[in-house]
Amino acid sequence: MANTKEKLFAEFPPVSTEQWEAVITTDLKGADYERKLVWKTGEGFNVRPYYRAENLAEVEYLGAEAGNFPFVRGVSKDNTWRVHQTISVECAKAANEEALKLLNSGVDSLGFCFCKACACEVDVDALLKDIVPTAVELTFCGSSVEGLAALAEKVLAKYADVEKDALRLNFCIDPIVKGLSVEGTLAEDAFETIAKLVKATADYKRVKVVNVSGATFSNAGSTIVEELAFTLSAAHEYLVKLMEKGLAIDEVARKVRFTFAVTANYFLEMAKFRAARMLWANIVKAYNPTKDCSCKMVAHAVTSTWNQTVYDPYVNMLRGTTEAMSAAIAGVHSLEVLPFDYSFEAPTEFSKRIARNAQLLLKHESHFDQVIDPAGGSYYIESLTKSIAGEAWALFREIEEKGGYIAAFGEGFIVNRVKASADAKDKSIATRRLILLGANQYPNFTEVADEAICECKVTREVKEGNVLVPYRGAMAFETMRMKVDRSGKAPKAFMLTCGTLGMARARAQFSCNFFACAGIRVEDNTFFKSVEEGVEAALASKAEIVVVCASDDDYATVAPRVKELLGDKAILVVAGAPACAAELEAQGITNFINVKSNVLETLKDYLKKLGI
Repeated sequence: MANTKEKLFAEFPPVSTEQWEAVITTDLKGADYERKLVWKTGEGFNVRPYYRAENLAEVEYLGAEAGNFPFVRGVSKDNTWRVHQTISVECAKAANEEALKLLNSGVDSLGFCFCKACACEVDVDALLKDIVPTAVELTFCGSSVEGLAALAEKVLAKYADVEKDALRLNFCIDPIVKGLSVEGTLAEDAFETIAKLVKATADYKRVKVVNVSGATFSNAGSTIVEELAFTLSAAHEYLVKLMEKGLAIDEVARKVRFTFAVTANYFLEMAKFRAARMLWANIVKAYNPTKDCSCKMVAHAVTSTWNQTVYDPYVNMLRGTTEAMSAAIAGVHSLEVLPFDYSFEAPTEFSKRIARNAQLLLKHESHFDQVIDPAGGSYYIESLTKSIAGEAWALFREIEEKGGYIAAFGEGFIVNRVKASADAKDKSIATRRLILLGANQYPNFTEVADEAICECKVTREVKEGNVLVPYRGAMAFETMRMKVDRSGKAPKAFMLTCGTLGMARARAQFSCNFFACAGIRVEDNTFFKSVEEGVEAALASKAEIVVVCASDDDYATVAPRVKELLGDKAILVVAGAPACAAELEAQGITNFINVKSNVLETLKDYLKKLGI
């Protein structure tokens, strides 16, 4: 066997980085390496085209196993996560009935959300009837600090006879992020209330009373690095405030739970969770806990709402599935895949089942839970983990220099950073550098918004003051398209394909996708043998917009002829950015669309011309 290995390695000698670079340089033929091959992320670092073992030379945590400090590879010796779904509580009895159905459908982590009911007034016996507390993790959220604190007392009293170590309960109290950062107010005596709960649950090692809602930052448009840094900073603020109340670091750290969003940025999300565990472990370790287990991060992941779309909503199933894969590979404690219709209606039984099954497939058919840290050792993932950790740590320290999260938030630092990142994302969506399928690229041409969908679902909320406002990236396109759908008009764009066949077809496909993003109906055509034939068909179609699709060389003669025959009976658009554009503009042809166009603003302008 040894001889076989030696022979194999002799046939495949190692290739040095210098050799790789030499071949790449040759293949680039003088093109700029950085521009062509280096991905400039919005996270503050660049991603190289390839990574090798030498890139991990400075990674200090390599070699640490799962379950060992600093927990990069996971906080336990396995990769089992809990399948979570949330129930909105309006009636305790109805919520209990739904909970029992979910428990028989593969869910082992239940969330009860009190957005429309007061948690302190709920009938706990009715809500938790027939639920075996040792078999499921229970999470309670969506109420005030006082309401959840009162609920915690009731739930603990109900389960007083259950072995304390067997209870898995989470009370999502978060006055810093959910209160101050979103609502603009910090509840009085919030930290005093939390401190009392920490003491009351001191003997319950799996009961959490603080939940740092990091997903809030992501869903408001932050970068991955910002979400991580701001979440850790808010969590550190809890440590400081509660230790000031006389609690020890071990008492406090064990009571903190984290909720992160997981976006479609597949590999960066894996690295984010790995970096999060490492950074949190080091933050807690700085306070000299008596046990390393106090440094473990309990991370719950929920699929992003920011990139969900109202139009072509079934694409949301695919987004949720890939996001779930990122979280599962990264090794989260629990995971919730949001239903594909979450953004525009109360989820149906079908959508909830599909969301649930996305996780169950990853577990029972793909066996993701049987491999510990499958991304570990990957040169790419390890490098991303190091880069994200470094950038997040630098931002965390910047916040600490300002006096901590509450102080930094008070001066507008947090909101301004998130707003700047959100604006950059919005611009990328408007110009299609960031693609949201079904919204700004490859829309469903024939889709019309269901009359049951309220316009408020596609309208971005505006709040005054220093607060975070979650929204969805597709909203600007959806608002525009819904105006067309509800206008009572059916504007049409006609593709006048002529000249060179190959370019005509390519530009017709581009233009169809372009105009359909606004809900404008498109009429594609294979090819017209002459300009006269094309214009005749265009006029017969009664289209308000006529798009000339040809090659750059054709436009100098084709476009003026189309303008002459078309007159003012339709808006003339040229697909592309031909060298003769200046000459065409001099002849009154001023409308051009191409890959560099701001799709959103261009379409808004055309709708304005159409009176919509």
